Amino acid sequence: MSESTEQTEVVPAGVAALEVVDVRQGMFHGSGDTSGYGGLVRTVAMPGATPRPYGGWYDEAADTLTSLLPDYDAAVEKVVVEHGDLTFHVRREHLVDVARALRDDPTLRFEMCVGVSGVHYPHDSGRELHAIYPLLSVTHNRRLRLEVSCPDGDPTIPSLMGVYPSVDWHERETFDFFGIVFTGRPDLTRIQMPDDWPGHPQRKDYPLGGIPVEYKGAEIPPPDTRRSYS
Repeated sequence: MSESTEQTEVVPAGVAALEVVDVRQGMFHGSGDTSGYGGLVRTVAMPGATPRPYGGWYDEAADTLTSLLPDYDAAVEKVVVEHGDLTFHVRREHLVDVARALRDDPTLRFEMCVGVSGVHYPHDSGRELHAIYPLLSVTHNRRLRLEVSCPDGDPTIPSLMGVYPSVDWHERETFDFFGIVFTGRPDLTRIQMPDDWPGHPQRKDYPLGGIPVEYKGAEIPPPDTRRSYS
């Protein structure tokens, strides 16, 4: 007689548990599936906080940041180590102070912000929009990331131009494609789409419809008008 056993996932030390925010069906969000993968079911999960020890220099960096910020617990929501990357999830009102501490402390010295990336999680309630900042320490040859979230109803995040002037065009691109408004900076205008373009094309609630394309006499219709698959 076979004996059934129930398996429980054990999260080892230094590994982030996952927080499921959505389960998606098909390839496209909010429209008919035109890809042929209508039966695809995909879980959307966010990494939870990673328990100590983080490993390597990550613990030292976290300890240093804790000593530099009197309100560290209020500023940092969680620390995640995933795929070998260290990420500080920072509350938006503390972003500038955290970035300045990471830049100016001689034992950290993250002198460069190499971009700003936007992400849209429609079902991550109250924090649907995320901005990710990869930081580089040329002095110590180290990398880490800052991640900040804001709600759809108030899509504002303080600008980091005062700390890292190089983010100027990156913030404009993230505003253009995701609608995140970076406050406290001049000239937050679109950088690729026309000024009067409706909506923000990289959000997951942006309609799939596009402009028909004509190529050598054949017309290719927009994705949402092509036939769907069962």
